[in-house]
Parts: sequence; C-alpha cells; structure tokens
Amino acid sequence: MKPRILITEDEVSLVALLRYNLEKEGYVVDEASDGQECLVKVAEEQPDLILLDWMLPQLSGLEVCRQLRRNPETRNIPVIMVTARGEESDRVRGLDVGADDYIAKPFSPGELLARIRAVLRRIRPALSEEMLTCGDVVMDLGAHKVSRGGRAIHLGPTEYRLLRYFLEHQGRVLSRDQLLDSVWGRDIFVEQRTVDVHIRRLRKALNGDNDLDMIRTVRSAGYSIEPPVVEAVR
Repeated sequence: MKPRILITEDEVSLVALLRYNLEKEGYVVDEASDGQECLVKVAEEQPDLILLDWMLPQLSGLEVCRQLRRNPETRNIPVIMVTARGEESDRVRGLDVGADDYIAKPFSPGELLARIRAVLRRIRPALSEEMLTCGDVVMDLGAHKVSRGGRAIHLGPTEYRLLRYFLEHQGRVLSRDQLLDSVWGRDIFVEQRTVDVHIRRLRKALNGDNDLDMIRTVRSAGYSIEPPVVEAVR
C-alpha cells in the first residue's frame, strides 16, 4: 500500500494533473478544493502527506498549516506547500508555519514526485523503504516475506495487507473503519467484526510461545502496533 496523499487545490486542471501523476506512481489520492474541506478530510482520515496550495477559498494554506501544527493529532502530518508565490520571503513564511517543503508553480511532475519521496523518506522512513520493521518483526516488501526474530511468518493475503498497514502507521491507533477502508477497500462491504477475526489470526501467526504481543487493543478506539516493551528485572 502506497501512502495516501491529500491534494488541497482549487484549480481543477492542476488537481487532475496531480492526481494522474500520483496515481501512476501508485499513490492513493484524495482531494479537497478549499482549506476548510482539507481540515474536515484530515479529521475523517489522516493522510500520509498533504499537498497544500497557498491561495485557497475559505482558509488560506498558511492558516490550514497553522491549524494542523497546533493540533497534537495532526502536527506530524508532512505538508508540501504548492503555490504560485515564489519569492524567498513567501517560502520562509511557508516553512515558518510548519510546512516540510515548498514548491513554486510552475513545476514539473517529476520534481514534485522527487520532493514527495524525499519528504516521506525524511519524515516517515517506513513509507519509502523496501523493508518495514517493528521490534523483531521484519517485512520484506520485495520478496513478500515476513519474519519475527529470524523465524518465517506465514500469512494469508488479508493478514499480510493488514500487517503492512500497521507497520506503515506504527504507534497510531487505527479504528476498525480505517482498517476496513484501507485494507479491504471502500467499495467492499465487510462487517467490523471481520477486522477482529483477522486481527486474531495475525496475532496467532506473529506470536510464538515466548513472544510478546505487539498489537495493542485500544478499547472503543481500535488497534495499534508497537515494539513490545520489556520490563527490566529488579
């Protein structure tokens, strides 16, 4: 699963161009046409990166970025400002409010894709690597193999996708609805309890006799994966 990118831009032709190039690279794309819609969509489901136009209806890109950075739940979402304002003072303002990078129009799709990859490598390395790890669990994306402590883990297709999504969002509590949308797909009807069934299967496959459970159940919220904490022996 490639990262989810939220395009926040009110120029329809540019949105179409960005969507085409991002989807061609395998990214999952969502879009918002104004600043307020961007904040609503982020609250519904956090993207892995936001392409944020400076000049927007409702709220400016600068104000959207400020609000994202003030909120503890969204302050770490990578933001690339995309704007026609190319003066050095404007770039400084964009970076000062919390943008991770800045690209001025007009730009080539290749340059934008390179900047996206660079920001993801810097901010969330797990999203750009061929190996995903959490504690002693290793997922080799190229070989489509999983191991824990050197022991091969055999997973069904759904459990594999579920584990990959967890590893790409380590430490974040993921609701059942988020998991259904991202792992099964929004167009497929699956009951929420199906998530619990596959979580149990994933736990059974990951946890040997002496392994600590890495999948944390958060009551009324969902699940997260974190490296197990080994308490010191006194």
